[in-house]
Amino acid sequence: MRTHEHSTDASADAAAAAASAEPAPGSGREASITVTTEGLPHWLDPVARAARTVEPRQLSRFLPPESGAGRQSAVLVLFGEGARGPELLLMERAGSLRSHPGQPSFPGGSLDPEDGDQSTTGPLRAALREAQEETGLDPHGVQLFGVLPRLYIPVSSFVVTPVLGWWRAPSPVGVVDPGETARVFTVPVADLTDPANRATAVHPSGHQGPAFLVESALVWGFTAGVIDRILHFAGWERPWDRAKQVPLDWRA
Repeated sequence: MRTHEHSTDASADAAAAAASAEPAPGSGREASITVTTEGLPHWLDPVARAARTVEPRQLSRFLPPESGAGRQSAVLVLFGEGARGPELLLMERAGSLRSHPGQPSFPGGSLDPEDGDQSTTGPLRAALREAQEETGLDPHGVQLFGVLPRLYIPVSSFVVTPVLGWWRAPSPVGVVDPGETARVFTVPVADLTDPANRATAVHPSGHQGPAFLVESALVWGFTAGVIDRILHFAGWERPWDRAKQVPLDWRA
């Protein structure tokens, strides 16, 4: 697929442009929230470049309704550097949840009123707030460096803004609420790009999508789709066997 040297999603443009000017929510004057690539490690340059150039339909065929309907939300796609090099932060939903129990995902959730304007910095604040609430990470150690176009999850009517972050100053993370989260873990990018860990998830409904078998978990659905597209447009993807299938059940 081709890309253009400009952002194709107005909300992503607005969020990045307004981030450095809008004050953080809360009482009094607080530090502004910023989106910047300054000081990023060089290995993240391809990801930052993809965030600036990728078109919405290059990420997913499911895009937000033109009517504006949908539940506004955001996820934090947080890159760090661990013992085995670049890695991503993920969490696993509690098995007791009614919706997608046990499914790995990015930290994130719905926008709250205090997050601010949903068309500018609201998703940025929501992504950091939710990540802090779910994993305990210190948002002050996170540098936001990009925003992907908004995507849509039809089954839940969520309009999701993926916010890209660099874990500049890592902090301890773990399960904050066992009723919501089973575990918090990181996955080396090397494992995500390893063809042996890749497969196609097949839902009984007939839907198929990319999947990753990493850290004793099956990452599929929206989260796997975003990871798959980032690997592709960052130039990190390695050829893998798309005929290798992993069946899902109706509870998924």
